Amino acid sequence: MMLRTDKLSKRLGSFSLREISLEVARGDYYVLLGRSGAGKTQLLELICGLTSPGSGRVFLEGEDITWKKPQERGIGLVFQDLALFPHYSVKDNIMYPLRMRDLTLKERVDRVQHAAAEMNITDLLLRKPDTLSGGEKQRVALARTLVTEPRILLLDEPMASVDASLKDNIRRMLRRLNRNGLTIVHVTHDFGEAISLATRVGVMHNGRIIQEGTPAEVFNQPVNRFVARYAGIKNFFRVTFITSYNRASGITEKRTRFRLPKGIYPSAGLLIIGSSEVLLSRQGAAGIQINNIHGVIDDIVPSPTGYEITVNAGDYFYADITHREMEENNFVTGEKVIVSFRPESLRLVGEGEDKKEY
Repeated sequence: MMLRTDKLSKRLGSFSLREISLEVARGDYYVLLGRSGAGKTQLLELICGLTSPGSGRVFLEGEDITWKKPQERGIGLVFQDLALFPHYSVKDNIMYPLRMRDLTLKERVDRVQHAAAEMNITDLLLRKPDTLSGGEKQRVALARTLVTEPRILLLDEPMASVDASLKDNIRRMLRRLNRNGLTIVHVTHDFGEAISLATRVGVMHNGRIIQEGTPAEVFNQPVNRFVARYAGIKNFFRVTFITSYNRASGITEKRTRFRLPKGIYPSAGLLIIGSSEVLLSRQGAAGIQINNIHGVIDDIVPSPTGYEITVNAGDYFYADITHREMEENNFVTGEKVIVSFRPESLRLVGEGEDKKEY
C-alpha cells in the first residue's frame, strides 16, 4: 500500500477529524470528495506533516512517517491558493524547493527544465506570476512540486482558481501524470472532478469518511442520502414497506405506491432513483413489472444533456430527458403525464448523519 492512515484523529476547536483509516494503492488516483468544512484539507495537512495528529498513524510505503518532518516525507502538496512567490520568476519559483537540497546547479537547472517541459510552461520561465492566467499558475505550482520528485502528490482543490474553459486541460494533464505512474490524492467538492479523474473515491462528511470505492460503486450504490445527493440524485421517497404473497411494495406519506423487487425490507426506509432512470410519457410504459404513476408537469429546466422535468404526482419526481426526446414529445408545463420506471431502479439507502442538512 502506497499511503495508509490508521485511525487518524485531530481536534480543531469545535471540529474533529475522527479515526480516518484511508488506503491509497500505488498508481491510484484517489479523490476525496466533500463539502467545505468536511475536513479534507486538514487531512492533507496531517498526511504531509504540516500538523500533527491527536492520535493515529500515517504510513508511506510501509514506513511510519507520523512524526517525520514535512521535508523528509517525500510527499508533494499543491495548496489551493498555489502560494507562488510574486517577486520571483517562474523559473525561480520552480527552483525554490531545491535550494536546501544537496544538488549541483546543473542538477537543479535540469530538474527545472524537465518539470517545465512536463507542464508545458518552458516559454513562461522568465515571466512573473502576476502575468499568468489561472491555468498557467496552476501548472507552475505543479511543476514546483514535481521538481522535488515526490513519492506521492497531494492536491488541494486544484481547479479552484482555474477558469471553466481551462479545466479540461488541467484534467488531461493530471490524468497523464497518473498514467505515467504518479500516485495522486486529490481533494475537491466537485462531483464532476471525481467522475472524470478518480480510480477510487472517498466521500467525507463531518470529519469522517462515510463511503469509499470506485466511482461506479460510490455513485451507483450510495450508502446514504448524503452520498446520493452528492451523486446528483434528486428523487428521494420515505416509504413504509409492505410484503405479502412473495411481493413487495412501498407506500409514501403522499400515498404513492411503488412496486419493488422481491427481497427482505425493513418496516420503513428511504428509496432513491436516478433521474435518468425515470421515463416520461403520455401513455405509460408497458409491462406488469413497471411502475406507472400519473402526475402533472410542474417545471421544465434546460440541463447539460437536455432537460430536467419535474412532475407533481403528490410526490415530486425528477426526470432527465434528451433534446431529441423533447423534440419528439414537446412536453409543456401543466400537462398530464405518466412517470415510469422499473422496480429494480429503486434503491434503499440509509438516512445518513445530520438530517437537518437534507
